[in-house]
Order: sequence, then structure tokens, then C-alpha cells
Amino acid sequence: MKKRVLALVLASAMVFSLAACGSKETGSDQPAEETTQEEAPAEAAAPEEEAPAEPNPVELNVTTTFAGEDGNAQNFKAAVEAWCAETGNTVADTSATSDETFKTRVITDFETGSEPDVLFFFNGADANSFIEAGKVVSIDDIRAEYPDYAGNMNDDLIVDSLVDGKKYAVPVNGFWEAMFVNTEVLDAAGVSMPGTDYTWDMFLADCQKIKDAGYAPIACALGNIPHYWWEFAIFNHTSPATHLTVPESVDSDQGQAWVAGMEDIKALYEAGYFPDNTLSATDDETFAMFMDGKAAFLIDGSWKVGGIVSACQSDPEDASTLDAEKLAKFDVTYVPGQGDRKATDLVGGLSMGYYITTKAWEDPDKRAAAVSFVSYMTSDEVVPVFAQHTASGLKNAPAVDESVFNPLQIKAMAMMSGATSLTGAVQDIFQGDCRVSTFDGMPEIVTGRVSAVDAVAEGLEAYQNAQ
Repeated sequence: MKKRVLALVLASAMVFSLAACGSKETGSDQPAEETTQEEAPAEAAAPEEEAPAEPNPVELNVTTTFAGEDGNAQNFKAAVEAWCAETGNTVADTSATSDETFKTRVITDFETGSEPDVLFFFNGADANSFIEAGKVVSIDDIRAEYPDYAGNMNDDLIVDSLVDGKKYAVPVNGFWEAMFVNTEVLDAAGVSMPGTDYTWDMFLADCQKIKDAGYAPIACALGNIPHYWWEFAIFNHTSPATHLTVPESVDSDQGQAWVAGMEDIKALYEAGYFPDNTLSATDDETFAMFMDGKAAFLIDGSWKVGGIVSACQSDPEDASTLDAEKLAKFDVTYVPGQGDRKATDLVGGLSMGYYITTKAWEDPDKRAAAVSFVSYMTSDEVVPVFAQHTASGLKNAPAVDESVFNPLQIKAMAMMSGATSLTGAVQDIFQGDCRVSTFDGMPEIVTGRVSAVDAVAEGLEAYQNAQ
């Protein structure tokens, strides 16, 4: 169904393009006056004005995160093909799944002069280095030459750079992070589906029931991707108003909140609520446990909806092969809350967008093509195809037609309708080497080889030294 929607959108865009390329009427209601040689000597006749030359087709190098299991990977591919057909340009697509390796690759590309022409990337601290180096162009600078650039976006929703307060990345779709549920496991363990009032104590009681029934309560690879539990464990000791404040020291109230979050994860590990191999397993392996009915809960982002749906298809790229009965076993709800954070206070926002690099901007041919590409990908027609059940930055977001969504997407929209707040991820500010002691060091924390206090202190010291 999703492909059908995109096909209609892109088909409409193509129809408009073809209509715009049609011949213009050159006639007039008044007949042209006859001109004689006497009235206008041949040598005095104005030369016929030549039509402006069409710009030469160019190849844009584009890097995005629309790859792998990302639910928009196929949408991106179809949109690129439509834009290329409309403009005559081509795209060299080097998109890859978003992870720490991808982020490092992008930063390295900028450092070595190998950056793409257009980049879909994070707009938090991960982008600081190439913004500080002047390697991307601000939206205001682009608008000085192309006044309508991103004009369909609500500027208040476009994130300001942490470097200089300017706006660089034009958003497409937002994100949220929540808890996916394998309801088949819950049913087997006699556990009810969590709701809006889900508390940490209720969660702990449910985890024990699930463990007693022979299942892993939480699908997570603490030795590989502890990110989401790191985020919400800290959030449960802060609040929507304070979550994005990086502590000045481990001894501060905020620092102690971070320590308490790490200790909560350690307590879950000691209780046996993670898979037995959580310290050595990969994220893909624990996700497979969740899909195979061996684990109950999975915290992840809105992009995981597409991953779950694809895993329920015999052909991951063909929606017609969906096993509806299998998909019906999955739901999405709120991460258990405690303290000042309600379960319905979610992590989310518009954390990514399209950048145009200085390299492309300074190339006369690529400048126009890059602006055209980003404008197309962030148009009112294309954005809804990508945003789907998440948020967008459009001024005039279209009404949602539930008939074009699959059952898990509809469940996600129902969950989002009960959200009381969306707060950005503090890990997007606290990034790079600062996170090593608690991200990479999570196995040491939960096994007690390194104390949560020391791990947090080390990370905060690295953060302060980097400022």
C-alpha cells in the first residue's frame, strides 16, 4: 500500500513536470504588423533572441540513512528515480544504515574532502565538526539565492545548529522512541499490554512474570547497542524540562540522575531480565529473538516499525508478501516511567535533515541540482510518504488516511496520540568519545567491574574537556 501511495505522488509530480515542459502559446489576438525593407533595413533588424541553454545534466553524490531495514529505503529509491527522470540528472547513492560506524564514516569523509554533495544526517552535536569547518551551507545563505528554499517548512521546527544557532538541515520526517511488544510472549506469561500509566514498578513485576514463564523480558544487546536503555534510564531520573542538560559534574544533582539511570540498568541485568548473551550478542541477534517470540520488550525508534513489518514479509521488499497473522503479534507502547517522567513522555523530534555541502554549492552546475534535489525530497507531496506515522516539519501537513497504513503503523499512530511530550535525545549532545565509558563500557558497569559513578564521571570529564 505504501508503494502505491508513493507511486501516485511521484506520478503526479511527473505529470506536473511534463505539463510544465509543454510548448508555450506564442500567438496573439492582434495580427503581427508587416515590416518592409524600407521601414526596417535588414542590417538594423534585431537578432532573434536565443533560448537560454539547458543546464548540463550532473551527477549528485548523495548520502542518507535510507538504507537497510529503514522503512523508507524503498521510498527513497523510488523518489530518487522520479527526480532523476524529471530533471535528467543522476544520483550516486552511498546511503547506509544509521549507526556509529556510519556517523564516523561521514565525519571522516568531511575531514578528507570526500564529503557528498547532499547529505541526510543528524542535526545535533554529530554535525558540529563539519559545520564548524564551514563544510555545509546554511538555509539562510541558500535562500539568498533561492528565496523559496524550504519555504514550505515551519521554520520553528527546523533545529538550530549547536555551533552557531543557524539552521542547516531541512527535515523530512521526525522520530519517536518507544517500547515495542511481542504480545504473544505477554499472553504466554499472563501479562497485560502496558498502557499510558505504565510505571517502573509495574514493569519490574511484569519482567519477573515473563522470566518465570521462560522468556527473556527485554531484547537488548548491552554489549552492542545499549543506546535506548541508556537514554530512557537517565530520562527516568530527570524530566522533559531537564533531560537535555548535560551535568557539569558527577556530583551535581543531574550527574547523580545519570548515575541512578546506569544503576537501574545494572539492576535489570542482575535480575536476569536481559538475554543470557546480552553482553556478547549483536543488536540483530536480540531483534531476531524478539521477532521469534523469545523476548517480550524492545525499546527502539519509529524506524523500527519498518523493520518489524519487513521481518513479517517473506520478501522484505514486497509488501504483498506480508504475513498479517505474524504482524498482529506485535504492538508498540510507552517506556515505563518513574519520578517526574510519565510513561507518555517520549524521546523524539526532528533530529535529521538534508544538508547541502559547500563543495556542491561552489559548483555552479551542482548548486542548482542540489537545491532541486532537496526541494523535491522535502516537498509537500513527498514528505508525507516518508513521515507516515511520525512527525514532519511541514507548514501544511496533510490529513492522515489510515487506509494506506499497515496495522502496526496504525498502532503506532494510536500510541503517539497519547504522548504528553517529545524531548530530544541527550545522547545527540553527549556524543563521540564522551559516551565511550557508558556506551562501550556498559558490560563493565552492569557486571560491577566499573562503578556507575566512575563511568559517568569519565564521560563527563571527556565532555567538559571537549568544550
